[in-house]
Amino acid sequence: MSLNYTEVVETARAYYNSDDADQFYFHVWGGEDIHIGLYRHPDEAIRDASRRTVERMAAKVSGLGPETRVLDMGAGYGGAARYLAATFGCQVTALNLSETENARDRDMNREQGLDHLITVIDGSFEEVPATDGSFDLVWSQDAILHSGQRAQVIGEAARVLRAGGNLIFTDPMQADDCPEGVLQPVLDRIHLASLGSIGFYRETAAARGLQEVSVEPMVEHLISHYSRVRDVLESSREDLAGKVSEAYIDRMIAGLGHWVEAGRNGYLDWGILHFRKPAG
Repeated sequence: MSLNYTEVVETARAYYNSDDADQFYFHVWGGEDIHIGLYRHPDEAIRDASRRTVERMAAKVSGLGPETRVLDMGAGYGGAARYLAATFGCQVTALNLSETENARDRDMNREQGLDHLITVIDGSFEEVPATDGSFDLVWSQDAILHSGQRAQVIGEAARVLRAGGNLIFTDPMQADDCPEGVLQPVLDRIHLASLGSIGFYRETAAARGLQEVSVEPMVEHLISHYSRVRDVLESSREDLAGKVSEAYIDRMIAGLGHWVEAGRNGYLDWGILHFRKPAG
């Protein structure tokens, strides 16, 4: 049964619950980690590049261990949660709006013997079902863009963090100096009115009492990732027959092309943003 989601979040939920999207992300995008990867070379496997992003983010947070309570906002198939649980013994709450993705997530947690460390919750990060100061680390990868209330999402992250806790996330963003109107093909494809930006997140985090630790812009990896996904999708048409509709594949290839073009034109941004809640 659907929770009381905003229209923008409900649109994202319906999309990620669809058979086409589920099969595409699971079979093409990488299965475990369905977010932008860090590429050593353009033809690298999507799965390997995507896992490298998780490793890079985790390396920025000191003191991860069995006592670390983590909230993954928009956890997808739970790859980051399993990495944090398996590598450091972290206790992870995987909050995600897609029941379809969450079912796969729970299955993989059980298969990998990590379900005792990971709790998967159906829900939205616009209203986190947790008390104040519940987590040591709030983590998110390429998910906050799907909210129409991004400032509220950052506010929720700040609320549920303990004093001294960390917020680390990635998000496809528009460049701070992006001209008005040029991103309309990208926005139309993902049913959004806007994207965040590094400047927006810096200002919003500061307004919510969070201190900047580091901001690492790496838009070149967004361009590499969407290019790589588009190439793999085009070459996988025959293998995807009966799993993903031709119409979806055509729309996705066109949409990925808009992202690549906008990135190459300097209209987009992407990177790892790290903030901390003051200790006292």
